[in-house]
Amino acid sequence: MAEKKSGCISCTSPCGGKGLVTFKEGSWSNNPIAIQVLGICSALAVTSRLENSVVMGVALTFVCVGSNLFVSILRNAMPHRIRMIAEVGIIATFVIVFDLFLKAYYFEMSKQLGPYVALIVTNCIVMGRAEAFALQNPPMVSMVDGLANGVGYGVVLALIGFARELLGSGSIMLGQSKFVILSDSWYTPNQLMILAPGAFFALGVVIAIFNAIKGPDAEEGK
Repeated sequence: MAEKKSGCISCTSPCGGKGLVTFKEGSWSNNPIAIQVLGICSALAVTSRLENSVVMGVALTFVCVGSNLFVSILRNAMPHRIRMIAEVGIIATFVIVFDLFLKAYYFEMSKQLGPYVALIVTNCIVMGRAEAFALQNPPMVSMVDGLANGVGYGVVLALIGFARELLGSGSIMLGQSKFVILSDSWYTPNQLMILAPGAFFALGVVIAIFNAIKGPDAEEGK
């Protein structure tokens, strides 16, 4: 009786009982940057400031959720031979929407991020989730997968951006407000952290921490 009840709950769940597992997989155990080491170009290019990192994370999350949803809805209608062209078209539409939103309401940030929001079209995380997950799964769980991977990407970018800005300037800028955390009276800003080598160093440390906490996979343990 219990098995029947459990099965019924699974059937009526919007994500077919796979929502929590899917979210944990994308955001933590199979994190797109820290574990799969994907999409690191933007992780290195836009993380000199925490604010830039957060906006970039929100952008990719928006695009990933929207594109996964529409690819999943259209998965049975798209001819297989043109599926990648259709996926790029869907992804590009959401990228353009977010880019126009930034230009209209957050123009200074749009100038700071430059072409990197537009380059989400070619981000292998977004295309990879559309190909590997959304094409094989229903819309709701595909949206959860897009959200999970976007959150996992955004958290890593925020960690890198926070560390680089803090160590590079001793303070954090949020909008027009400056929060001094490491006072000039005792801390000398490390200019290396706001340059390209600092991005590589911060990314390496974050990946190492993620893997140390997560531990080896079962297959690696053998």
